Amino acid sequence: MLDRLAAEPRPESERLDIAADQAIAACGGDMRSAVRALILANEFLEYELCEMFKAVTNGTGRGKLPAKRADWFD
Repeated sequence: MLDRLAAEPRPESERLDIAADQAIAACGGDMRSAVRALILANEFLEYELCEMFKAVTNGTGRGKLPAKRADWFD
């Protein structure tokens, strides 16, 4: 999917149309399922971003280990 989008420069609207068509096709043509899948993917990315921010704020993003090193390996 990304190869097709990155293969040649396209206007933003055309690129988004292609991505939308691919998302719908990946869900068997069901637009509701495609929207649900995209919402789920977005929520996952938001969660990952929050976890990254937490890691950076508590120091683990700068190479500092948590106080309980044994828990860090679990």
